[in-house]
Amino acid sequence: MNKLNIKAERPQLTVISGKAYSQIEDAELVTLCKKKDKAAFEVLVKRHQRNVYAILYKLAPDWNDSSDLAQEAFIRVWRGIDKLQNPRAFKSWMIQIVTNLFYDELRKRPKQVTLVSLDQPINSDDEQEGPSRDVADPSDGPEELFHRKDLKRAVDEAIASLPKQFRTAIVLREMEDLPYEEIAKLTNADIGTVKSRISRARTKVQAILKPRVRSENAA
Repeated sequence: MNKLNIKAERPQLTVISGKAYSQIEDAELVTLCKKKDKAAFEVLVKRHQRNVYAILYKLAPDWNDSSDLAQEAFIRVWRGIDKLQNPRAFKSWMIQIVTNLFYDELRKRPKQVTLVSLDQPINSDDEQEGPSRDVADPSDGPEELFHRKDLKRAVDEAIASLPKQFRTAIVLREMEDLPYEEIAKLTNADIGTVKSRISRARTKVQAILKPRVRSENAA
């Protein structure tokens, strides 16, 4: 895979209009990137690379080349940034590139794909949204923090076990907090399908976690 050397040709003075690049908003950095400013792009990469890694890991936890895929995602961002008409929409546009890359790779790995019909019920046909996740309280002691970390790991594992189309929808909704309309565009599905996938994904995750909750309550 060709690597994009984003650190090459870095200017000695990374300031513009009296502000350091790191203090500039994404939209202005995008404008600079359109002028082939690699220093501005390096800041964008550093600012969003953790998010890109997290999305790819959530979408494909069983793939071992997330690092290469993240690199490829940013190569696509760099090559296509001239086509981004609204610089303020950079994050959504970047997520779309990452999602499209995921689907491109998915088509190359047919043996790893398990498709499930939307008509096939998963434990429940209830379309009601599940409860929101708790936010960790920084005042919690070590035992509580460990419990939350352990629970988060269990939730991540439950999400990883979902069929990929359901996993994609719930990751974009829960991780990126994207509206249903945006998820529909990213996944090339109608809003009704997106809502159904997210609802069924939540139901499945709750069903996976239910024995764990019962065990803890009985302890």
